[in-house]
Amino acid sequence: MAYKNKTITNPITGQAIRFVQTTKDTNGALLEMETIYNAGSKEPPSHYHPLQSEDFAVLYGEVDVKINHKKIKLQAGETLHIPANTAHAMWNSSDGKAIVSWKVKPALETEYLLETITGLAIDGKTNASGRPGLLQTCLLMNKFSPVFRLSQPPYQVQRIMFDVLRPFALLRGLKAVYRKYID
Repeated sequence: MAYKNKTITNPITGQAIRFVQTTKDTNGALLEMETIYNAGSKEPPSHYHPLQSEDFAVLYGEVDVKINHKKIKLQAGETLHIPANTAHAMWNSSDGKAIVSWKVKPALETEYLLETITGLAIDGKTNASGRPGLLQTCLLMNKFSPVFRLSQPPYQVQRIMFDVLRPFALLRGLKAVYRKYID
């Protein structure tokens, strides 16, 4: 369970997230975090948040951002607002680390998604890029679709594909939420 000043670190991507204010702290209005991107981190998949906006402030270093297929670089002191339903990805291709203040409004279940993906990486249940396998991903995307959706393929195609794969994921014993990661 996320709580103020809890830090989770993904051993595959090296990204560390410190929770500043959680869903519980703000009655769901805001999830505030500080994240560290290691030098040369990989570009994550483009995604969007259908019901949430995000605000980023680069505190140290620089980060790469892709918004609606356009790439920009943000330097320390710069900020960025990403409205709901805007495709984006953020990473650090520089030679030094970057620290970013990150706010998600409303919080919804974002902290559970972040804790789950980090827990899967810690347990060795992701690939070399830190991404869960297809069957695990289908369960995550079904459960967390209000807070996180992949930009491609179109959402309706994803829904069909993930619904078809869901029974196979469950037969393999996979779950959308693992209590040990979020308790």
